[in-house]
Amino acid sequence: MNHLDPNRHVRGESQYLDDVPVQQGTLYAAVFESPLAHGVLKSLDISAARAAPGVTHILTATDIPGINQIGGIVPDEPLLAEGHVHFRGQPVALVLARTEHQAHAALKLITAEIAPLPIITDPRVAAAQGELIVPPRTFKIGDSAATWAACAHVFEGVAESGGQEHLYIETQGAYAFPTEMGGVRIISSTQGPTAVQRHTAHVLGLGMHQVEVDVTRLGGGFGGKEDQATPWGALAALGAFITKKPVKLVLDRMADMRMTGKRHPYSSDFKIGLDADLKIVAYEVTFFQNAGAAADLSPAVMERTLFHATNSYFVPNVTATAYSCRTNLPPNTAFRGFGGPQGMFVIESAIAKAAEELGVPASEIQRKNLLREGDLFSYRQQAEMCHAEQAWDTAARQYNLAGLQAEVEQFNEQHKLVKKGFSVMPICFGISFTKTPMNQARALVHIYSDGSVGVSTGAVEMGQGVNTKIAHVAARTLGISVNRVKVESTNTTRVANTSPSAASATADLNGKATEMACAALRERLLQHACLEYTLNYEGLEIHDEQVLAAGVSADTDWEKLVSSAFWKRVALTENAHYATPDLHFDASTNTGHPFAYHVYGTAFTTVTVDCLRGTYTVDALRIAHDFGQSFNEVIDRGQIEGGAVQGIGWMTMEEIAYNDEGRLLSNSLNSYKIPDIYAAPAVLDVHFLDTPGHPKAILRSKAVGEPPLMYGIGTYFALRDAVRAFQGHTALPFSAPMTPEKVLVSLYPEFVAANSDQQKAAVTAST
Repeated sequence: MNHLDPNRHVRGESQYLDDVPVQQGTLYAAVFESPLAHGVLKSLDISAARAAPGVTHILTATDIPGINQIGGIVPDEPLLAEGHVHFRGQPVALVLARTEHQAHAALKLITAEIAPLPIITDPRVAAAQGELIVPPRTFKIGDSAATWAACAHVFEGVAESGGQEHLYIETQGAYAFPTEMGGVRIISSTQGPTAVQRHTAHVLGLGMHQVEVDVTRLGGGFGGKEDQATPWGALAALGAFITKKPVKLVLDRMADMRMTGKRHPYSSDFKIGLDADLKIVAYEVTFFQNAGAAADLSPAVMERTLFHATNSYFVPNVTATAYSCRTNLPPNTAFRGFGGPQGMFVIESAIAKAAEELGVPASEIQRKNLLREGDLFSYRQQAEMCHAEQAWDTAARQYNLAGLQAEVEQFNEQHKLVKKGFSVMPICFGISFTKTPMNQARALVHIYSDGSVGVSTGAVEMGQGVNTKIAHVAARTLGISVNRVKVESTNTTRVANTSPSAASATADLNGKATEMACAALRERLLQHACLEYTLNYEGLEIHDEQVLAAGVSADTDWEKLVSSAFWKRVALTENAHYATPDLHFDASTNTGHPFAYHVYGTAFTTVTVDCLRGTYTVDALRIAHDFGQSFNEVIDRGQIEGGAVQGIGWMTMEEIAYNDEGRLLSNSLNSYKIPDIYAAPAVLDVHFLDTPGHPKAILRSKAVGEPPLMYGIGTYFALRDAVRAFQGHTALPFSAPMTPEKVLVSLYPEFVAANSDQQKAAVTAST
């Protein structure tokens, strides 16, 4: 089955937020941002801006009729700054004007008096000063402290991973309309329609039933619109509620980059202990998460880091502690992998450190410590239907692991100024929201009297193909052509109390709800067929739009059956609710069964480094991935390829940079680079692992949204391998992304150190 959207996309027919026809009388909104990262907001002069051409209103915190608060997990984020500003780019005032140009021109006329306060940008500094979003969390199993003395080898180190800009093609935005009875309707570019609805209702002092949020599709999200779409929807709604006119607010690219949070940077300390057989027997890690100025989703991201701190390895003694550190940067947020990649990068760094010190390939340590059936994770969930070893061994056979390693060694022996590097990256990623109540979904299915079908769920289509999968589930369950199925926009009035489209759980949750609703309708229609056509219910089915009795045509088809049921007053609408069974997690003890299942895989990465220039290419990324029983291989393969390249970008070229004043330096596509076609691997091969899938996955087809991003981590270690092959295997810091600049510095550490000493001497002499 093909993806439903590409034809509409390439013909320009797909409708996004900015394609919605503008209503007469619409006002355009622009946001006045804090020019400082931290300070006391002493006064705000809006008089000149209010008198500017076209300006109708300027709204501040005092104009909010309800509660000036949009924090979800922790109520620490005002919609509009009040009293203090906590990051550069924080919304302070909302300008409404008749044109977009007039609104932005008026921003330049607003002046704010802000008394500066100390600025923190480093999470370790924040932790030292007690600036934490929530108390620290620790996951523990066994007794690592008592195990060190028995270890044959113990290694310690520091690992740093940077942030990442979501850079969705469609920027943040919302279009809000006043409605009857004093409510609002919001067309929002959001992964979390209910979050926008809930917080807007609080801001406006309304019930949630008076706020309708509708989403047709997003031009990308990657987690950046799970929580951070909320302020723009609430601001547009505030304008519409007060002015009683439609209000449109769409950020330009640079404003979006400047005002929104990124993937969380982490600074981490690790300690790893191995026995004489290279089995990992103890692991301790401390994560310092740079949360930014408000909680956003940081506590949940931090928790998932802890869940994935040991990646796909069994470690009997683990102590993993995480601090969510408050800094004066835009609140960081969800990003594909949701904290898991940051945790996995650290244990891979620890294994690399051990391998380098012991003079053995990292792959030798990795393979010996892979999870097996029944092994316990640090949160006490058992590894069930575990395919970690199968993924590794299949990849080794499929791609000839020994041959790849030998080719790299031979190449490096023959080339002096060009070196190849190689790495193996196994992954294990848990699928579910780790906050158990969020693992629920609903579907509303209508069969119309002509046999066509409309499906509404809480799933948001953002390019990942979830609408195609839901349409496929409906068609397959009802026994009809997918051409009869329409997946409606995501709307909080049709399907309420939705979980965000995130955590790789969207297809599972909403697909299962759709399957349940369609199965109920199918059974109802078959029961009707028994009576209407005097058929035996046993062996009755609908297949290819024909009604079959024990495999033989019953001389009626789908359209006739539906029409007959309608005239007999049989209900042709069904609402279903699905809640993932057997999930539980006790946050007070950090133990339980938080995941429905795990996804496994193994990737081999080969790179080539130009040792004169520091530039490099990713030659090949070869993956054996656990799809389960994929029912749409085209979509699933696309998700693996896109996720892996996005992970490569995070690990190589995507470098977020702020200065000490909290100003974003990588603030445009001139200074922030993402992978293009030339940065993608020359060979990107994906092998579908032969596994039975999992009953809690929709049609046993496992989630593919987040797991593939982690394959990109292998590129970092392949580059590190190539650099060490050139410069004599000296110690290198574990610091990602591995940009060409870092590669060049790593290739010539002695020159860099000498040059640094000369510069220091010159400064001393001049002083």
